[in-house]
Amino acid sequence: MSVSLGMPQVKKAGAPDDGQQQTLPSRPGDAGPSLIDRFGRVATDMRLSLIDKCNLRCTYCMPADGLAWLPKELLMSAGEITRLVRIAVGHLGVRELRLTGGEPLVRADLVDIIRGIRANHADLPISLTTNALGLDKKAAALKEAGLTRINVSLDSLCPETFAQLTRRDNLKRVLAGVDGAAAAGLGPIKINAVLMRGINDVEAPELVSWATHNGHELRFIEQMPLDADHGWTRKNMVTAAEVKERLSGRFDLRPDPRDRDGAPAERWEVRNPDDGALLGVIGIIASVTEPFCADCKRTRITAEGKVRSCLFSHEETDLMELLRSDASDVDIADRWRAAMWAKPAAHGMDHVGLDAPDFVQPERSMSAIGG
Repeated sequence: MSVSLGMPQVKKAGAPDDGQQQTLPSRPGDAGPSLIDRFGRVATDMRLSLIDKCNLRCTYCMPADGLAWLPKELLMSAGEITRLVRIAVGHLGVRELRLTGGEPLVRADLVDIIRGIRANHADLPISLTTNALGLDKKAAALKEAGLTRINVSLDSLCPETFAQLTRRDNLKRVLAGVDGAAAAGLGPIKINAVLMRGINDVEAPELVSWATHNGHELRFIEQMPLDADHGWTRKNMVTAAEVKERLSGRFDLRPDPRDRDGAPAERWEVRNPDDGALLGVIGIIASVTEPFCADCKRTRITAEGKVRSCLFSHEETDLMELLRSDASDVDIADRWRAAMWAKPAAHGMDHVGLDAPDFVQPERSMSAIGG
């Protein structure tokens, strides 16, 4: 189904600061070997889902039960994943890789996948988004295979609240996984937290104190309409502005002077309000209320080998068909380019009212898409 997501004005990637418009390519491939879209944005950050299955049931992502997993034969194999990454880097200019899910640690061949990618790309940053269950037992092997660092999803430090949000009583195991990753040298560790109104929103300062004390970078993410239950409403979402307001009562927040460079998180220095001492840095990802679509550099591949040009897309482009045929790497790169060329200007949530009545949520949940 094709759905209009709205087309707010997008700054042309690479446009000069004096406001002059650059000449944009008229078709995919005209700008050379890159994943460029019609608005001049170039995707260099690849998010690749390894599996849709997860061993938690977070309320903002998955239903309590009843979600069918993809059968193993529909998932990309280790060899297919390695080939796609090789095409992305060698033919399309990708410079950074994030492995996602579902839960990547669920894949028994995860170490082999990372080792295979690293063998082809000695300098490629490879990160992993995980819930950290069992990570303490696997962190050293992942580091040895070539993993660069990790992002851990952790929304609460209270065991009861963690269990309420994830529907699993596993907080101790997650914290052990974070410690194991730090011991293995998989840093800097980024902690991703989604605040849910009336559930864990009061924990924001405690999460910041814990993260900064342990040398981790905490990132608050606005809840996005990607839950399997389709229960998201804009009025119930804890906004970036609310997060900053809650934290300002405990900390002195100052803009991080480093260039954001298309990163989804707006960074803030966390300082002691009494003496101004720097405690650490946090990020706030305001995907809904302060979207960064104009600077988006991401291309996403689902676990069954489909391109999603935007997290909120209603359309996907199949690469698995080509991977399992006699198609060449050039054939696959060309189809991937065409998919990204059709990327919309924006996701459409930023210019609508409460509950986004003209925004249509994607059918697939975050676990099925890959974050």
